[in-house]
Amino acid sequence: MSERVRIEVADHVATVTLTRPDKHNALDGAMFEGIIGAAEEVAGTPGVRAVVLHGEGPSFCSGLDVASLATGPISLDDILERSGGRRANLAQRASTDWIDLPVPVIAAVHGNCFGGGLQIALGADVRIAAPDTKLSVMEVKWGLVPDMGITSSLPRLARIDVAKELTFTGRIFSGAEAAELGLVTRVADDPLAAARELAAAIAERSPDAVRAAKRLYEETWPKPADHALELETELQIGLMGSPNQLEAVRSGLAKEPGNFTDA
Repeated sequence: MSERVRIEVADHVATVTLTRPDKHNALDGAMFEGIIGAAEEVAGTPGVRAVVLHGEGPSFCSGLDVASLATGPISLDDILERSGGRRANLAQRASTDWIDLPVPVIAAVHGNCFGGGLQIALGADVRIAAPDTKLSVMEVKWGLVPDMGITSSLPRLARIDVAKELTFTGRIFSGAEAAELGLVTRVADDPLAAARELAAAIAERSPDAVRAAKRLYEETWPKPADHALELETELQIGLMGSPNQLEAVRSGLAKEPGNFTDA
């Protein structure tokens, strides 16, 4: 287990915690490796049906720790290198690996969520933020563009003029405004508790159906209608009559929790 990231699994929910609270969970080389390693570990853990991603201490993630990356064993050049035929580099994978995870990921966001931290949160399927959370697409402050997978997430959530305004200015906005703009799903005074409650509700559903639903949206939103319609049918045929689908019907009619099995 990484010194920067802790993983706890209970009741089919994996809680992934960034554990560098003294630095507001700023991203140094070890944090990048820890986040990517956590996504890989969760993907390989049988029985996980949902993930809660959050930061320990005062913030979710305050962005890059530039000083550490400038002097540490893993450099800025290292995190931008694309290797092994992967579509994303090390920096991007801290966000896109959550998109690629086959189960839903819920980010509980509080405190500071800046730059790379925001892009990690955008990689989750759902974001629940405290109303007073401070968020920013901050890279322009340092003369840079956001480059941690934002093009795989933000276009689905915000109008292009909103994305441009936030990126051109790097201004800090609240969790409440983020909800209005569509960057977070909703606000809650205790986002971690709300995220856990949502993850528990998802974990009660058929894991086959939930995984298929995530795949359906990831592969078709937005894509040409013919591909979307074909995939809807393909996934539905695979679910119909399966043990978990029949159990969903049985438990729904009986009005009792389902006894689902994991692949």
